[in-house]
Amino acid sequence: MNWKTTATAMGLALLATTGLARADGVLNIYNWGNYTSPDVIKKFEAKYNIKVTITDYDSNDTALAKVRQGGTGFDIAVPSQTYIPIWIKEGLVQETDPGKMENAKNIAPEWANPDFDPGRKYSVPWAWGTIGVVVNTDAYKGPANTWGIVFNTPDELKGKVNVVPEMGDVMFAAIKYVGGQQCTDDKAVLKKVRDLLVAAKPNWIAMEYNTIEKMGAGDFKATSDWNGSALRQRLANPAIHFNYPKEGYGLWSDNVVVLKEAKNVENAKLFQNFIMDPENAAGLSAFHRYANAISGSDKFMPADMKDAPEVVIPAEDKPLGELQKMCPPETQELYTKIWTELQK
Repeated sequence: MNWKTTATAMGLALLATTGLARADGVLNIYNWGNYTSPDVIKKFEAKYNIKVTITDYDSNDTALAKVRQGGTGFDIAVPSQTYIPIWIKEGLVQETDPGKMENAKNIAPEWANPDFDPGRKYSVPWAWGTIGVVVNTDAYKGPANTWGIVFNTPDELKGKVNVVPEMGDVMFAAIKYVGGQQCTDDKAVLKKVRDLLVAAKPNWIAMEYNTIEKMGAGDFKATSDWNGSALRQRLANPAIHFNYPKEGYGLWSDNVVVLKEAKNVENAKLFQNFIMDPENAAGLSAFHRYANAISGSDKFMPADMKDAPEVVIPAEDKPLGELQKMCPPETQELYTKIWTELQK
């Protein structure tokens, strides 16, 4: 769900050695870069006398591959909802029953019993959001509420567009743009998607996660991106606008899980419960700039988020959103083939 871009290292990965991972008063978090509030971490550390270290990753695939290897020293990770069924199926996480924790009563009803984790046996909400098109209106003044900015790039933006290289997001957007449905395995639709992506790529300047810095610096004039990232860009440069594509856009959520190999399980549980407190959830949102799934957090949220168009989805755009899901393995394999070709 740069969410997720530049590192906010609260500690060094080398702290997650075998010895320290087993020490009391320690919690080792593996999370997306630029996604964790230092203030909330300090508050947690002070409350429980637990030293937190954070190691960053840049994609769901990176995190999954690392945890599959084992021996990471990490206690907690924050995968997206599309990946959580894989983590559960492969036995990479343990049941901590956060749905029964004290603060679980604060989870918003629509997020309390999600399909990807019924009853919240494994995961706690961290953030949720959307993915759309971000444009610097100083560089392009035409309509931008379309994936066409990325896939059929206007002349003004050719060579200036970035694509955030999260495969699921790009495939979802491309399928929507050609008129298909999420998780389609229709060969005719997928041929259109493949041809679309191959033709579009020469018009892109990059496929990077580092959009906050590079949109702000003017290195990119448009990008596919997550909404919280776009909000941070706009606060730095009012000419930057987030757009909800008319063809349809994805909704996502990231969720905190405790790894099967965690050495500091009780500390990890404390953290899961801690971030379901409304004030703490709002503190996380104030940093990463995404909405959270905790009822009662609104009164603690920053004023500039309460009516931000990146966070509060306009009524006319709400019907266009669709919660992204992990497609069946055979379909995912088809998508991976297209994605691999795009990387060449």
